[in-house]
Amino acid sequence: MRNTEVKTDQRRPLTDFESVRPHTDLASLNLSWRERDLPERIRTKHVHRLHPYLGKFIPQLVEIFLRKYEPTVVCDPFCGSGTALVEANSLGIDSIGCDISAFNCLLSEVKTHQYDVDKAEWEIRDILGRTKLALKRSLLDPEVREYQTDKEYLQMWFAPEALRELLCYRSFITDYEYQGLLRVLLSRAARSARLTTHYDLDFPKKPQTEPYFCYKHSRICKPTTSAFKFLRRYSLDTIRRLREFAQVSTAAKVTIIHGDARMVGFPPFDMVITSPPYVGLIDYHEQHRYAYELLGLPWKEKLEIGAAFKGASQRAKARYQREIAEVFSNVKKSLSKDGVVVVVVGDRYDLYDNIADLCRFHLETRLERQVNRRTGRRANDFYESILIWRNS
Repeated sequence: MRNTEVKTDQRRPLTDFESVRPHTDLASLNLSWRERDLPERIRTKHVHRLHPYLGKFIPQLVEIFLRKYEPTVVCDPFCGSGTALVEANSLGIDSIGCDISAFNCLLSEVKTHQYDVDKAEWEIRDILGRTKLALKRSLLDPEVREYQTDKEYLQMWFAPEALRELLCYRSFITDYEYQGLLRVLLSRAARSARLTTHYDLDFPKKPQTEPYFCYKHSRICKPTTSAFKFLRRYSLDTIRRLREFAQVSTAAKVTIIHGDARMVGFPPFDMVITSPPYVGLIDYHEQHRYAYELLGLPWKEKLEIGAAFKGASQRAKARYQREIAEVFSNVKKSLSKDGVVVVVVGDRYDLYDNIADLCRFHLETRLERQVNRRTGRRANDFYESILIWRNS
């Protein structure tokens, strides 16, 4: 395991991102932002927060390297929630994203879509109004048995009223043009409406059905029983975020591939920027299980690389190295000869030198940045490596 000692950077953290140019010396930049340097409202600007996503990298970090290398087409083979694709679009750069997770691809597509924002707002408000009326009618008629499901997961993780509201909203989605957007909005509301504690939305272990002491609010809280309030809240937030992104989005082409990045055929590109999954840390499908169940998305958890359920044993690490190397070897087939690869990863087990060798990339630059921001109840600092590779 690497035991690199990284001293606290005394330079002022970079916040003027537009100042980065191809001639900028990367070593001169302090990319270790604290909360006051880069607050959450800036990190989650416009569509980046259409839906929470654990494990995504900072948009401003992507922006820096896109400005530095000025690619014609950029690829992210682990596109996750679409951070790199959104940032590329805002800079007028064509992009390609790939992910094994159907939900991740849905998020990426929804965030980068070119909307008629007025029409999107009308649809968001209309489906909300229809849902409210339909729920009221069903309450007045005890014989109505609509908005039910036999899926055990949904019955277990949602109070009856919340589940009825979510299913009612879902029943109207196919009546609209921007169905993907409405599905993401529904999923976001479902995430908040689950029977879980307020302080553990990322990794709930079991449904919370009784009042509990809430570490987030420092008081006794009750489990959520309604979803409509979240549908209403996130509807307004989504409209605002779409309008904000419309001010900076461009007509740059976005290609999203739902598939295994070890095997798919990528179109040509001249830059890769990606944050691969860390070994043994996150189960990406399970993180959004509520969305898969509610939206009926295909489940490909076994194809995840480095999933938490696969562990972090020596055998798991060796498998991880091999599989990540297969991705970059496949990606390399479509990378231009003078192209650049930027990999953002917490390489705590010192795995990436060998991965680069397996793919026949050479390390041009290695930067280290301190990550000291809270996520949920986790407040530990750690270091993240930014690896810049070139063809050997």
